[in-house]
Parts: sequence; C-alpha cells; structure tokens
Amino acid sequence: MSAAEALARIGTADLGEEAHDFRMQIRSWIADNVPPGLAELAQWNLPNNRFDHRAQALASPQYQEWERRLADAHLICPSWPVEYGGSGFAPVQMLVWAEECVRAGIPRVERGMGERLVGPAILAHGTPEQKACFLPRIVSGEDIYCQGYSEPDHGSDLAAVQTKGVVDGDEIVIQGQKIWTSGAQRANMIFILCRTDPDAPRHRGLSYVLARFAPDNGIEWRPVRQLTGEANFCHDFFDGTRAPLFNVIGGLNNGWRPAMTTLGFERGGSATVIYLGFELEFWDLVRDLQSAGLTSDPLVRQQLAWAYTQVALMRFHGQRLAARMVAGGQPGPEAAIVKAFRTEYHRRFGEIAINLTGAAGMIRPDAENYSVSRWQEIFLASRAGTIYSGTSEIQRNIMAERGLGLPREPS
Repeated sequence: MSAAEALARIGTADLGEEAHDFRMQIRSWIADNVPPGLAELAQWNLPNNRFDHRAQALASPQYQEWERRLADAHLICPSWPVEYGGSGFAPVQMLVWAEECVRAGIPRVERGMGERLVGPAILAHGTPEQKACFLPRIVSGEDIYCQGYSEPDHGSDLAAVQTKGVVDGDEIVIQGQKIWTSGAQRANMIFILCRTDPDAPRHRGLSYVLARFAPDNGIEWRPVRQLTGEANFCHDFFDGTRAPLFNVIGGLNNGWRPAMTTLGFERGGSATVIYLGFELEFWDLVRDLQSAGLTSDPLVRQQLAWAYTQVALMRFHGQRLAARMVAGGQPGPEAAIVKAFRTEYHRRFGEIAINLTGAAGMIRPDAENYSVSRWQEIFLASRAGTIYSGTSEIQRNIMAERGLGLPREPS
C-alpha cells in the first residue's frame, strides 16, 4: 500500500450511520474552508519532530486564516462544551474530525497542554466561575500552559512532590523545583502540583494550582539538553511564585483528583487518534526503503509488517475506547495500556528505522550545531517516551493493580 492509498483509506471504518453523516459534513466543510496551499506548507500530522516544517508554517498567512476560520466555527477544542468555546463533539466525532484533517493533509489547531491536560481537569473539577475564566482563554490561545509535575529525585512518584504552597491571605505562595517541563519557552501559564499540607499523608496534602509563568512571578527556568541536541525540556525554580486561591482547581489540599484526571488524559486522552501520525510516519519509512531498493528483502518486510500491525492495533483500540467514552466512560486504568503500548512501539520503530537505513544511520549530517537525520531523531527522541508521563514500569503497576485487581507491589 502506498502512502496515498493509506491516506485514502482513512475514514473508511464503519462507525455507524450517524458518524458517516457527520464525516460527510466535516469533509464538505473542510473542502469549502481550507485556505489554498495550506496542506503543502508542512507535514502537519506527523508525530512532533523538527523535520516537518511546522515551525515555519505556523507563521504563514494560510495558517493564520485557517486558525481564524476554525475559531469562528468553534473547531478549536471542539470536544469542549459550547458555552466555553467548543462544539461539544462526542469521542466518535473527535475521531472523525481528526481523521478528516489527516486525510486532507491539514492541521487541527490545538492548544497543547491547555487543551489536552488542563482543560479536562478544569471541566471535571473546576467551579463554574473557574470554567468561565480559564477555558475561553485556552481556546483563544491567550493562555499557553506548561506542566509542573515532576521533581528532581522523585522520578515517577508523583505523590512524593516537595514543592511547597503556603496560603498567604487570598493567595498561595510557591517555593520549590520542577523538571522535565515541556514547552516552557512558549508558556505564559503553568499548572503546578504542590504540597499545601505537610502533615497530611502523601497525596492528601497536595493542591493543583494555575500560576502565571513569568520571571516577574518568581520563576526561573533553564533548558535541559536532550540526546537529539534540542532543549525541549526545562528545569524550573519557584521562589515566591504567587497565584490567587481562585486558581486552585479542585480545592485546597484536594489536588490529587484533578492531577489524576490530567494524567488520565495525558496517557490515554489522545488514544482514539494517536495512530494517525504513526501511520503517516510508517509510510514515510516505507517510501525511503523503496527508494533504496530494500522492500523486497524478506527480513525488511517482516519488520515493516510488525510495525504496521502495531499501528493497526492502536487504531482498533482507539475505536474501542471511543465507543466506551460514548457510553459515558472516561480514560481510566486502560490509559496505562495506551501509554505503554504507543511509547514502546515508537522506541522499537526508531530502532527498526535506524537499523534499516544502514551505515548512514551511524553518521550525523554535516551541518551546524548538533544535527541529526530524521530517523536518527526518532531513534533518539523516542527513548524518552517510556519515561515521561510515568515510566513503563509504573504503567504496568497501574494495569496490574487498578485494572486487574492484583496485589499492590511491596514498598
């Protein structure tokens, strides 16, 4: 199957008559509204990497016009309720929307951690006043969030965080450190899990706080260099960072519940559509190997067959999860399955790609700074996936203890 044939196949799964009618409406709306030339500016729907030209394309007039049209149509954060700027899309509608954008080769305009992580926590645990205040600012792009969860020395043990929050009048004052903060360079807001009751056992004394992310609010951040040569993570230092008590989601000392909602969506919230980028990436590798005359080799074909099978399993699981959410469910322990599966797949895919490219995979391109090829980038960057958002070992504990009801691991 060629990449073009793979794109044409997207959206052919039978999700029911209602979903089919919705798909036709979305397909027609895209055809009528997408700015000419937008699809050609970048490979919009690949898993994030520096070889898709998205960074430059985001500043283009076509993208700016597309963003405006999506905002007018309430197609930014479309799963959110209409009163907060969304369209109230059900999970199956979100799957159809994502598939049709990929099929057309155009971007969904997404609001990063604000849409994927903070928004679900606010919707589930925020007061009506908090929802009315914070959610529209995410939709408009006025607030861009980064995450303040992980800390030095604590690994994946989120309940062990030591960053302190002290109530001072109608504000909370934060002291401490966070690390592995993605997107800090672009953010103006951060959601912080901090300890507000030092006498309470572990997770019972935590609070989930939204704070302004700026140097004049007592925050310093330093880039952390990665294997790829990039510095997409930061180490954050909080020294008297202040936020109104109004910005505490879920209530003081009750931050564990919104924190778990965030983690559930971080690990599994995109499970219905995560396969799309991986499938495009897979066919790009196939095309490169075809150009090198390698796809007739039985061993190469065996490895490609394994990779495609894993992507297909992601697609089927995503459809099953969408059906479950339609029935009123939310991402739960099964999100751990999604997170472990996709990150371990991507790490193995990176190994396959670098091995099949041969000796060239061992040599960095001749360019300034620390340059790597596309497949070297995936090989190196994907290794972090089995660590961030909770290691694969943590995910297996969740599957065993919460999903299967097995005894807890001894401390």
